[in-house]
Amino acid sequence: MLTIAVSKGRIFEEAVPFLAEAGITPLEDPATSRKLILPTSRADVQLVIIRATDVPTFVEYGAADLGIAGKDVLLEHGSDNLYEPLDLNIARCRLMTAVHKDAPALTGRIRVATKYVKTAQRYFADLGVQAEIIKLYGSMELAPLVGLADCIVDLVDTGNTLRANNLEPRDLIMNISSRLVVNKAAMKMKNRAIAELLRQFEHTLSR
Repeated sequence: MLTIAVSKGRIFEEAVPFLAEAGITPLEDPATSRKLILPTSRADVQLVIIRATDVPTFVEYGAADLGIAGKDVLLEHGSDNLYEPLDLNIARCRLMTAVHKDAPALTGRIRVATKYVKTAQRYFADLGVQAEIIKLYGSMELAPLVGLADCIVDLVDTGNTLRANNLEPRDLIMNISSRLVVNKAAMKMKNRAIAELLRQFEHTLSR
């Protein structure tokens, strides 16, 4: 049995062609089902539906053999105990700094609000900027508006939410896409099944 960890929403929706190429179709819709473990059209494959931020943890500790997670989540997780064999090039967006549209250039010691604490720390350290990182779990755009932070670090897709709150993206930290990750032990113990799945995913990517 292969267990694949994936989150609801955009990542799952854009992963459907890859799963379908491998003959994997969930027997229930994760958007409406309350089940967290979904059987599929393949008796040897099941899906576990979890929070995006938990995907690398489930895979690292062997609760799932494989997972699909954004590069932002993988960087923040920061584990060397995962294989990352494929960039699926789905759920693409940008990890950026954003500030109030009238904000001057950021100088001196700054405060940064983000849920990407480790990534933000590395980014500003590499720039030689003294940054106090404030961890938030949501409503990031509020931080500059109420004086909690000078800027935010967050994912940007269309930028509509930023504009609606008088913010603007400023510096690109990195382009983000979703990757396939594999548990190291599973790669050895279930090599044939996982290698076949990788080939099928690669075939979909080549189209």
